[in-house]
Amino acid sequence: MSGRDGRRVAVVLFNLGGPDGPAAVRPFLANLFSDPAIIDLPGLIRRPLANFIAARRETSAQANYAIMGGGSPLLPETQKQAQALQAALAAAHPGDVVRTFIAMRYWNPLTEQAAAEVAAFAPDEIVLLPLYPQFSTTTTASSLKRWHEVYRGPGRSRAVCCYPRAEGWIAALAEGVRAKLVEAGDAPVRVLFSAHGVPEKIIDGRGDPYQEQVQAACAAVAQAVGLGDWAICYQSRVGPLRWLGPSTAEAIAQAGADGLGVVVTPVAFVSEHIETLVELDVEYAELAHRLGVAPYLRVAAVGVAPAFIAALAEAVDQALGRTGVSPYGPGCAGRWAACPCQKEAA
Repeated sequence: MSGRDGRRVAVVLFNLGGPDGPAAVRPFLANLFSDPAIIDLPGLIRRPLANFIAARRETSAQANYAIMGGGSPLLPETQKQAQALQAALAAAHPGDVVRTFIAMRYWNPLTEQAAAEVAAFAPDEIVLLPLYPQFSTTTTASSLKRWHEVYRGPGRSRAVCCYPRAEGWIAALAEGVRAKLVEAGDAPVRVLFSAHGVPEKIIDGRGDPYQEQVQAACAAVAQAVGLGDWAICYQSRVGPLRWLGPSTAEAIAQAGADGLGVVVTPVAFVSEHIETLVELDVEYAELAHRLGVAPYLRVAAVGVAPAFIAALAEAVDQALGRTGVSPYGPGCAGRWAACPCQKEAA
């Protein structure tokens, strides 16, 4: 954070959020499916449909969250990241007053609450920092849009739209992959980079850079580790639309057919939550066992890995020297229509 000392700096960390108990599951799902970035229909149709979907999925979702103790660990995981980032920034720049805030898109603390807290802090400078390394209209754009709808406080603002190949992010992922390869020993394995899937129409229809940025991140990790056998796959598909593929289930089955075990690496998640602790650790682990895919190893989410926290701190530092929206580190390679930084440059 170069420049004047004595500034009040608010760093707002965005994530999706998760229900904190069984009673929160249905309203969380209703909030999720009410987002036009998720279901692109008129509000009069979307909101009743969201409530219908939430009611249908409530029981099965509660069963999945019960595996994790009844609620999502995403908020406490994000709080640890926020605390680590605030400590790193405060130690490096004692002349400024820096505070981190958490704005969840679909459950508490919701964006409205975070906006009120930031306004009460009365910052001179604001950095909007999504905890989505890759930009998508379904995540980053939705979170930033909601922030701009509700924030009415002071402060000069700027946003980090993505950091798909940020050095510290890639280093943290690579460290996790190396550790699991050591655990695999001499067993032949394929590294599977598993990202949250999106419908293909999000990429083709909206000009969303998400798939390209996932591919770039995976290639960077593969190069850093020196991988010879690796693949990209996508998880968490819902609904009838055609999604990005292959699915993680298909990739596991293919590895088994090739006589290989797998090291599964979450490449679009920075914290442990239902997609890692249930989908990867339980559902896909059971699939691997049924198919005889062994070993089945899963790389932990980066969490508060020092390299990742350092990357976030550097992203904040870089952002404070500008306004507007920009990636930290190498962003997307093409001129994707949905990229906010491309829109500003046009």
